[in-house]
Amino acid sequence: MRILVVEDEALIADSIKSALEDAGFVPEIASDGESAWFQGGTEDYSAAVLDIGLPKLDGLSVLRNWRQEKVNMPVILLTAKGSWSERVDGIDAGADDYLVKPFHMEELIARLRALLRRDGADRSLQLGAKGLILDTRQMKVSVNGTPVKVTPLEFRLLNFLLHHRGRVISQEELATNIYYQDQEPDSNAVEVLVGRLRRKLKADIIETRRGFGYLIDDQPDEPQ
Repeated sequence: MRILVVEDEALIADSIKSALEDAGFVPEIASDGESAWFQGGTEDYSAAVLDIGLPKLDGLSVLRNWRQEKVNMPVILLTAKGSWSERVDGIDAGADDYLVKPFHMEELIARLRALLRRDGADRSLQLGAKGLILDTRQMKVSVNGTPVKVTPLEFRLLNFLLHHRGRVISQEELATNIYYQDQEPDSNAVEVLVGRLRRKLKADIIETRRGFGYLIDDQPDEPQ
């Protein structure tokens, strides 16, 4: 899932980006308020981590603009200040949660997962279909009880397909949601990735709709 990280301090932005990548998300960075306003209003993100103190346009203004434009993704606000009035202003502007710097990355990830579950974008810590089980907390994959070793990129592809069970996903949409901002995959990269995953899974789980894309059907197995 794509997460927009809006933070002008490079070290903090890089730390958040690394933590999100390790947790299986696809983070994209915006370093000022105007860029964040544009990206959040024109791109499809599952959630945003938004600093209040930003150049060009402050975070609360960005958030108000998003909400006025009906951008309803969950938003966690970050601030170096812990005043009650600022927290109230953030919630009034449409924030879903609030973290005061400095914070532990584990807490940020936990709060983000909770928001995504509440929003319906991350309905379960375990996702399943056709004997495939994906554990989104432990970052593990198994098929019919047998562990399968996958790369982070392969995990993100399975995660995205399972979150959209029953819907055909084009190669372009998959590439947008599983590759990072600075990656430029080859035109057949997704096809190669799917082929490699199929060999690892050793099961008919990922289906192809020729000319349209890929899907995992919408009959999930119940996680154990």
